[in-house]
Formats: sequence, structure tokens, C-alpha cells
Amino acid sequence: MKSFKGRAWFMPQSVIVIGTYNADGTPNAMNAAWSGQWDNDRIMISMGNHQTTANLKANPDFTVAFATTETMVAADYVGVVSGKKVKDKVARTGWKFEQGETVNAPIFTDFPMTLECRIDRKIDESETGCYIVAKILNIRVSEEYLAEDGKPDLEKMHLLTFDPVHLGYLEIGKRVGNAFKDGTQLK
Repeated sequence: MKSFKGRAWFMPQSVIVIGTYNADGTPNAMNAAWSGQWDNDRIMISMGNHQTTANLKANPDFTVAFATTETMVAADYVGVVSGKKVKDKVARTGWKFEQGETVNAPIFTDFPMTLECRIDRKIDESETGCYIVAKILNIRVSEEYLAEDGKPDLEKMHLLTFDPVHLGYLEIGKRVGNAFKDGTQLK
């Protein structure tokens, strides 16, 4: 085995787009990958000092859309372009949006699944950013991405994961097993 210096090569990392409103009411979006599940109904996101961070100080509501192969180019764009410098960056993506059902934040309808969230707490807040823990208040899924059982079909969505080793995006593949079941074969 080859050894590497300690790095944040934790995989997979969902590619998410965080939606907020700017002070003037225009939608803002940023790409993030440093996030994860905090509890059954909460998520955690590591936030730097971004326009999104400023927006969240004014309003604790936001949305989290999961990037797909189809939204990859525009999702990457909102990650490399600062909302502090380009105020209309969402307009440049061509994304359509609507008001969230349970939060005061935009839902970008070009994505198959979106979480509506509200900040529960901030951890280690400083000038350079913080960690936010947020409660998921609602989940919106486009009906074309539902399975026969009425729940989201993740295989249909072509979701992306961030490759921190080679700085790329990978499409999440097919189902290969059953959680909390397949391992019982070894009992």
C-alpha cells in the first residue's frame, strides 16, 4: 500500500447547491461538497466566507439541491464565481426557481430533489466561516424521479459526487445491495 499525507479525501461527497436570497431579493446559489448528515432530520455544512454566508446571517432559511450530470456545468459555475462579485450569477445559469414551501429561500426547479432547511445552530463561527447545523423542514422531489413505491429513485437522478483526489465529479451508479439486510448473511 502507498501512503499519502493526511488530506480530506472523505468519499463520497455530495455535490450540493445551496440556495438563498440576496438582500435585494434575487436568488443566490453556491456549490458545496463539505456537508453531511447530522441526525435523522438535520444536516451539517462547512461554510467559508461567501455571499451565501452573509445571506444566512440575515435569513436562516436555505435550500439544498443535489447536483446531477445534467446540472453539472452550471452547478460548477456557481462554485467558481463569487456572488459577492457577480450579483446575477443564478440568472447566468438559466435555472428556473420558485419560492420554497416552508422556507424563505429559492427552489431551483432544474434539480430533481431539494431540501428546505433552516439553521438550527452555528459552530465555530468566525470571519472565515463556520459550520452550520440545519433542520430539514421539507423535501421536494420532481415526480419524474419517484420510484414505484412513491419515494425518490436516486438511480434516476444521475447524482454527482465530488472527487477530492482528482478534483472532478463522478456520477453515482447503480444499486448493488440492501442496507441492514445483506450483512445478516454472516450471522
